[in-house]
Amino acid sequence: MDASTAWPTADPLGEALHFLRMSGTFYCRSDFTAPWGLALPPMPDCLMFHVVTHGRCWLDVPGQPPRWLQPCDLVLVPHGRGHALLSEPGVLPVGLFDLPREFAGDRYEVLRHGGGSAPTQLVCGAVRFEGAAARHLVAMLPPVIAIDTAQDTSFGWLQGLLRFMAAEARLMRPGGEAVVTRLADILVIQALRAWLERGEGTARAGWLRALQDRQLGRVIALVHRDPAHPWTLDTVAARAAMSRSAFAERFTRVVGEPAMQYVTRWRMCLAETWLKEPGASVATVASRLGYRSEAAFSRAFKRCTGRAPGSVRGR
Repeated sequence: MDASTAWPTADPLGEALHFLRMSGTFYCRSDFTAPWGLALPPMPDCLMFHVVTHGRCWLDVPGQPPRWLQPCDLVLVPHGRGHALLSEPGVLPVGLFDLPREFAGDRYEVLRHGGGSAPTQLVCGAVRFEGAAARHLVAMLPPVIAIDTAQDTSFGWLQGLLRFMAAEARLMRPGGEAVVTRLADILVIQALRAWLERGEGTARAGWLRALQDRQLGRVIALVHRDPAHPWTLDTVAARAAMSRSAFAERFTRVVGEPAMQYVTRWRMCLAETWLKEPGASVATVASRLGYRSEAAFSRAFKRCTGRAPGSVRGR
């Protein structure tokens, strides 16, 4: 029995989140006193997050209205855009890498800055998502995702997690770096879940909308799980328990492209990730994706990406 029929897919959206591979670039605890301003530089391919653990501040993302952040607020800036955190509007921010820092670990720093008045403490970080599923999801996220745990009683558990994280960041007991960084990763995933569950904007469009559709979501999850399976329009329609014509029309309308085009594009996204792995060969990647010949795979890859697979290898 292959992976396409091995077990039911009850939660395609949860499965998509499960396949996200996240690696932390840096994490820091910031102890600021007013007036203060911090400028975060652009970090391509990174998602940046900020948790206010004490005090208040403004988030200023270019092209977005300024946002007032309070204790237990969690905010994501998904697309690596440069932005600023300020004690109040109009403060001239100092660049992140221009501030003195204390290194508490390989990826954990402590920043201190400001004029000596009202204190604000934050836990901030930048994480990088890897893999095709991550690129699909991150590309559809809005410029800012903000979770106000104080205004929504359903986030009571999240407030507790944030308070625990704040205590660990403040005390930095032995093992504190590992605790804070792992909690930060959990918070990022939980923030994405909360945004998806709210169903705002792009969360109800295209691929994300399809994942939340019982029949289409099942098919997409099966394709993601077993990309090498010899999928055809007939087999994916059968997995959705729909007629071929009804499935084809619905998939194209919701996702924005035909089903078999999506299957090919998903395979090529995986191929691009796998080709960059050390020691990867075009022939091995072609075989992993179910292609009978390296030439057939190379033609499909170039048709989909505009590049030869050899140009991607090892990059």
